[in-house]
Amino acid sequence: MKIFIYILVAIASGLFIYNATFLDFNALFIGESKTALIGVLASACVILLLTILLISKAIQVKAK
Repeated sequence: MKIFIYILVAIASGLFIYNATFLDFNALFIGESKTALIGVLASACVILLLTILLISKAIQVKAK
């Protein structure tokens, strides 16, 4: 399970970087940049949630 979570974090990080390359900071909420911004935010949420899951699993192991 732990390796699977690390793989998902790596995929989400790759998508974060890929979508960040499409951002146009002069027109952030227009066209393709808007879609890329949504992708960046979604990837950041996935990374955050998976990190929380890893921490909670580590706490669960220590509690036993």
